[in-house]
Amino acid sequence: MHQSGFQAKKLIQLALPVFIAQITQTMMGFIDTMMAGRVSATDMAAVAVGTSLWLPAILFVHGMLMAFTPLFSHYHGADDSKSIRPLAFQAAYIATIGAIGVMLFLGSASLLLDKMDLEPLLQAQSEGYLNAILWGAPAYVLYQVLRGVSEGISYTLPTMVIGFIGLAVNIPANYIFIYGKFGMPAMGGAGCGVATALVFWAMLLAMTVYMQVHRKFAEVKPLGSWHRPHGKTLWQMLKLGMPIAMALFFEVSLFAIIALLLAPLGATVVAGHQIALNFSAMVFMLPLSVGIAVSIRVGYYLGREQADTAVLVTRVGLTLGFVLAACTALMTVLLRYDIARLYNSEPEVVALAGSLMLMAALYQLSDSVQVVAAAALRGYKDTRSAFGITLISYWGVGMSLGYVLGYTDLLVPAMGAHGFWTGLIAGLTTAAILFAIRLRSIQKSGRRFEFTSGH
Repeated sequence: MHQSGFQAKKLIQLALPVFIAQITQTMMGFIDTMMAGRVSATDMAAVAVGTSLWLPAILFVHGMLMAFTPLFSHYHGADDSKSIRPLAFQAAYIATIGAIGVMLFLGSASLLLDKMDLEPLLQAQSEGYLNAILWGAPAYVLYQVLRGVSEGISYTLPTMVIGFIGLAVNIPANYIFIYGKFGMPAMGGAGCGVATALVFWAMLLAMTVYMQVHRKFAEVKPLGSWHRPHGKTLWQMLKLGMPIAMALFFEVSLFAIIALLLAPLGATVVAGHQIALNFSAMVFMLPLSVGIAVSIRVGYYLGREQADTAVLVTRVGLTLGFVLAACTALMTVLLRYDIARLYNSEPEVVALAGSLMLMAALYQLSDSVQVVAAAALRGYKDTRSAFGITLISYWGVGMSLGYVLGYTDLLVPAMGAHGFWTGLIAGLTTAAILFAIRLRSIQKSGRRFEFTSGH
């Protein structure tokens, strides 16, 4: 019992700064939307359209990099910190190549926007947003590499500090470039893209300086020495990272497709769905942060060859994530209409959002289990299962059932948004069960992992 309490305390200490950093990131998105919306609805829509293309692309590269953090933790646990910097350089090479790919994709996004049949002004603003934010791609992914190093040595405080720095840059940068202050042209929604790119570069610079001067990073300073690309390591990391990237893509694309399928059902349905989804995304950051902490601690204890403690950390993390989700689910049920009214005052929208939030409460419970279990598997360096499990759960179960219930009369009369949310709950529950089974199997096998860091 004492050991469980100690591990719970360590997980909370690691997860809390990550959670606060995630909240600051969400606030940046909220501020972008709000400040662009003060110019016009078109400018606000341009940010939304641009984000729908930017986010899946950059998260794909981010997913590739998520495989590195448990490995950094592994070396930290094995008291082999000298192996972290060479591995971080390999991560930086993957990040840079990925960023170039994102920049090329966004630079040619006008080809996609042409097919979306947008109003000319909305298309022009969306293109302006994407052409600006693409310059932030290298900074975003390289920051994620440095963040992974910091979190890998069980030091998550910089993640929180840099999050606040990003927020501090975001507000004045938006003010200058959206509204055209201090001699800059008024760019409207496209100005959010410029501001966001500047935020990413500011965060990368701040993290680099932090790691150069703080004693915690004495052996892993990013500018300490240079390491060339190491083919075997790059190939191993691509094999570890690609399933995570694909899993993230399946998840992001699922929600994007559901939003598109609901669009013909009217503005009220879309608004109600968006409110329930947005609030769920915010509370999801609690179990997500616990999951990140679990992957760090599991990697650490496997590095110390303490497999039993890694199992205990996983059990404590799953319990902690579920308890937090139960608390947020209860809050969602009790305050669902009050929460909906924070977003919109129209009675029809509030009524629909409130009913969907009842379903969101169930969704949070399954979501907490699947996100922590998936993170624990990353700690065990088992990433390949993520590809199959997310494809089966999100698309095979979630989307298929959601479409049948939401759009057809095959099982019951078409349920609209409620049908898609039923599909989401079924999909996430399937993912939670499959990830838990896979995790149990990996832990029972007690298999060891060998890895070459390339130095």
